[in-house]
Amino acid sequence: QVQLVESGGGLVQPGGSLRLSCAASRRIFSINFMGWYRQAPGKQRELVASALIGTSTNYADSVKGRFTISRDNAKNTMYLQMNTLKPEDTAVYYCNAKDGRGDYWGQGTQVTVSS
Repeated sequence: QVQLVESGGGLVQPGGSLRLSCAASRRIFSINFMGWYRQAPGKQRELVASALIGTSTNYADSVKGRFTISRDNAKNTMYLQMNTLKPEDTAVYYCNAKDGRGDYWGQGTQVTVSS
């Protein structure tokens, strides 16, 4: 089992940047899948970015070129660097991890993009 804690959300103006962090309670080097999801009011939760073991990463079309996901195995932490933020990026962002034993979620962190 692994506990996940997100941080780094907040209010930012359009065009601004934020970096989200997801701290894990155990070593992440062996976790197959780690990703960031988001859920806006009235919408379904969607996968924003994922990072598999190794260097493979994937992004939703809506964030390609603006968001960067990374894993720091030494710190047991995953990050989401978000640049050129848009109002439509406003959502609660959730950290997720999947291994052979379970599917784990953080509590979420609010990101609001507004002038």
